[in-house]
Amino acid sequence: MNFDFADESPKLMMLLWGLVAFVAVVGGLLLLLDAVPSWFARRREAQLIAASASGAPLPARTKPREGLFALFFLLPTVLLLIVGLVVPAIRTTLLSFMDGNSQNWVGLSNYEWMFTENSIVRVLLNTLVWVLLVPLVATSIGLLYAVMVDKARFEALAKSLIFMPMAISFVGASIIWKFVYAYRGDGQEQIGLLNQIVVSLGGEPKQWLLESPLNTLLLIVIMVWIQAGFAMVVLSAAIKAIPADIVEAARLDGVSPWQMFWQITLPSIRPALIVVVVTLSIATLKVFDIVRTATNGNYDTSVIANEMYNQAFRYGQNGQGSALAVFLFVLVIPIVIYQIRNLRQQREG
Repeated sequence: MNFDFADESPKLMMLLWGLVAFVAVVGGLLLLLDAVPSWFARRREAQLIAASASGAPLPARTKPREGLFALFFLLPTVLLLIVGLVVPAIRTTLLSFMDGNSQNWVGLSNYEWMFTENSIVRVLLNTLVWVLLVPLVATSIGLLYAVMVDKARFEALAKSLIFMPMAISFVGASIIWKFVYAYRGDGQEQIGLLNQIVVSLGGEPKQWLLESPLNTLLLIVIMVWIQAGFAMVVLSAAIKAIPADIVEAARLDGVSPWQMFWQITLPSIRPALIVVVVTLSIATLKVFDIVRTATNGNYDTSVIANEMYNQAFRYGQNGQGSALAVFLFVLVIPIVIYQIRNLRQQREG
């Protein structure tokens, strides 16, 4: 394929201006964050020197000035949050009450469509299955890993191997697992690991990613494979933070390994378990890459994020895509509120 710079010059200019704007904004912020504190520090030093030379009392720091100084540091973050999060959220909410061309108000029609269209109801059910299974299974496997490798001889190597999938992008992991699920017709040599195992055991190869609802469960396996390493690292750190005197006291009391796990380890790492489950729940609600790469959302495997993309960018239905986005945002809010309340209780306790 030939690349014509003349035809692509508008896009290249947009890219160039984008880079210039990025450098200008980031460079300006870094310059301000370096220059302003230095200016305040030099001014304060000059005041102290002048007061010392004249014998006058040292000037005290004023709270209003410190408040303005703190506001100066917070202002760039607040502006970026408003531009990048608040404004798009308000605009998306407004678009969810409009038609596909974003021209006419349709009220709650898009939300009614979401809960009455059979294909979209299937998408919502798939998302529910993802949210129920991924955090539970990934956290359980991560906890099992953390307990098994704790103080093992090759603990560092084992943790590195288990955590390695986290270093792979969701797209890369999906491509790897597509090879695992790959199918070739009867009589042909199977290149997919799963079908090769089935054939070696005397079974018939299957097109795993075409059979619903099995294909959704197989996609969930990819997410669990990636996230189990994250759960293992967090929970392993929590296990190592359990006070040694508690563990020794339990051993002196003659508790069995099973009792040690249920009565000592699990209650002690409860805050870490909550963090892992909440984090995985939010990540699972937003899952897109795995479904998009493995099945493109076909064969009854689509989830909310994938369907939102399809409606808004493939089918030109901005209203329906925005409604799905708002619904996804609403689903995330209770999880975030629960996590905030949990962290506040831990801080107060």
